[in-house]
Amino acid sequence: MSLLFQPITIRSITIKNRIAVSPMCQYSAVDGYANDWHLVHLGSRAVGGAGLVISEATAVLPEGRITPGDLGIWHDEHMPGLRRITDFIHAHGAIAGIQLAHAGRKASCAVPWEGGKQLDMHHGGWQTVAPDVIPFNPDDRIPAALDQAGINQVIEAFRTAAKRAVSAGFKIAEIHSAHGYLLHEFLSPLSNQRTDQYGGSFENRIRLLLQVVEVVRKEWPDEYPVFVRLSATDWSSGGWTTEETVKLAAILKDSQVDLIDCSSGGNVANASIPLKPGYQVPFSAAVKKTGILTGAVGLITSAGQAENILQQGEADLILVGREMLRNPYFAFGAAHELNSKTDWPAQYLRAKPVD
Repeated sequence: MSLLFQPITIRSITIKNRIAVSPMCQYSAVDGYANDWHLVHLGSRAVGGAGLVISEATAVLPEGRITPGDLGIWHDEHMPGLRRITDFIHAHGAIAGIQLAHAGRKASCAVPWEGGKQLDMHHGGWQTVAPDVIPFNPDDRIPAALDQAGINQVIEAFRTAAKRAVSAGFKIAEIHSAHGYLLHEFLSPLSNQRTDQYGGSFENRIRLLLQVVEVVRKEWPDEYPVFVRLSATDWSSGGWTTEETVKLAAILKDSQVDLIDCSSGGNVANASIPLKPGYQVPFSAAVKKTGILTGAVGLITSAGQAENILQQGEADLILVGREMLRNPYFAFGAAHELNSKTDWPAQYLRAKPVD
């Protein structure tokens, strides 16, 4: 059997193969509530054979949404809709994961198909928060720099969100510290020019993330994994670097984080990113040398490409994004291509290729 279709056990959770659905925002919630779109979107990928299905960035506070259409988990009423989804995912042999997120200065935007620009305060927008008073785009509103009380609120929000996520049936939590959102903003000197205990040195800039990891890990069952998504580089001079990512990954491993989801960019509006197939895989390979498990993501579109990453020892998990939007049944085709076995739903057996 190919490596792509070998199970992986992390703590007590066994994922049936190495194919994970990467968190992808759908911008289709109302007031944070999951609905039929999310059930069908996430559920179809579980039906389609993925081993792990991770929900989109799910806001821990209403002001932490990227758009008004983001999923939320900031109050108990969000839990039943999410539970309906996790029950369906688990019934079809996949593991349900949730990405806990706060958008920071990149919040309060229109959905992409309505332009994606930051919303006016008088037309559905809200005040954004950040480590510092540095906007993402020059014409964005100045974000409010978080004081200690605001930082404490964020930490508490991640804690209570993790507690709700357990009750909603999720078995893996991923803390979003990438793509220029709040926790990443604290990591990078380009967005964090504070002079207090949360700014300046590497140790200060990683402080908030470590505090969030600590409270999430305390709420998360010991037998369930916690992942962290990191942008391994800002792709911009003076920003967060791959070397810092590797150093942080070793610290996160000691903090009981189980896997680093290795992405990049998102914190600088004009960064030049060399997009090509597998362009982020070297980050996963570098982080993996610390001894922590890693996930590779970014323009991975074929079974052979995914298998090669695993065979080369560059990652432990393959997170598939846009290709999963094009083909929810990517895993079935990959298994056929790699001459591996995977379970098909009984309802779909008539379509299974004949070996």
